[in-house]
Amino acid sequence: MVATGDDAPTFTAAVANGDIERFDLAEHLGDGPVVLAFYPAAFSNTCTDEMCTFRDELDRFADVGGQVFGISTDLPHAQQAYRQQYDLPFPLVADPDHNAIEAYDVISDFTDRGVEVVAQRSVFVVDSAGVVTYRWFAEHPGKEPDYDAVADAVADAV
Repeated sequence: MVATGDDAPTFTAAVANGDIERFDLAEHLGDGPVVLAFYPAAFSNTCTDEMCTFRDELDRFADVGGQVFGISTDLPHAQQAYRQQYDLPFPLVADPDHNAIEAYDVISDFTDRGVEVVAQRSVFVVDSAGVVTYRWFAEHPGKEPDYDAVADAVADAV
């Protein structure tokens, strides 16, 4: 399990950021703090609340050079549609091959809901040196992060 103080695991996936392109986390490290916001599924209630809160609070992260990336196991085109429908100004990483959720050990089994594996709702902040400086895991699927704590962690990671 990735802990604070660990080097951030890197991964590659597809990203919906207006277009669908290749995403390599390593290319974004060193440019300021990075927020990795893992969520179970696009278009679900709590996930939408969470991503919209990150959208509404984005200035708090951007003001200190922070980059936000939402990450779920949804397919790239679903991420693109989700991003457009909710006017999400930050990239959404599509991880259907589970590269990111395995690297960060944030795997949830939702077999009882008809989905084998999804991302556990969690947030990691990575500083410019590529070190995890903050992590949070949801105690239950409907729990959202403490956005003030995430903003503070991003400010501290500069």
